[in-house]
Amino acid sequence: MVHTAPAGTLETAGQPPAGRSARKRQAIVEAATALFLEHGYQGTSMDEIAALAAVSKQTVYKNFADKQQLFSDIVLGAAARADAFIATLPGAVADAGDLAAGLRALARQYLAIVMQPRLLQMRRLIVAEAGRFPDLARAYYRRVPEHVMAGLATQFGDLASRGQLRIADPAVAAGQFAFLVLGLPLDRAMFLGLDHDLSATDLDRHADEAARAFLAAYGPR
Repeated sequence: MVHTAPAGTLETAGQPPAGRSARKRQAIVEAATALFLEHGYQGTSMDEIAALAAVSKQTVYKNFADKQQLFSDIVLGAAARADAFIATLPGAVADAGDLAAGLRALARQYLAIVMQPRLLQMRRLIVAEAGRFPDLARAYYRRVPEHVMAGLATQFGDLASRGQLRIADPAVAAGQFAFLVLGLPLDRAMFLGLDHDLSATDLDRHADEAARAFLAAYGPR
């Protein structure tokens, strides 16, 4: 496949040096991400990254000590997405008209985020390279899936304390909610890739049923 440089990665005449440096670094990250996702870690070279980013190989090494550091920075950068999702949790249920509607909204949002094509590709890449970089895979798990579970547990614990849910162990309930919402669609996407054939309508329907099952188990009598 022929690659073109990511948009917005070339220097602009008269741009301040600090601005050019930041743009070059971003161009390197974007290029490396695209190549890692398409070819994997072993199938990507620093020469290819430099060429796609439209920078010199020396510039790549000036920003990143080696390919492993660049790969690690890209993988752990995904933690920001988890933080953004967790920040929405307190309002996801509270802003809805009722508990059932709130849980459906939360399930839909959760599933839609996880099933984004770029995030699915990143997850498959991390799993594929877990044997080569076990510490990195463990760090990603702590900062993303485990962090989201903790956020869900906090949210469900708060709902239980207000009598809206009957939950003895919020952490267990969070894990069950996550599996109900993500289990089947994520398995399908991990094995079939972007050809999983699940439309946005399919995902919303699945999320709604997952929320209904969760409420049936934990809702007030």
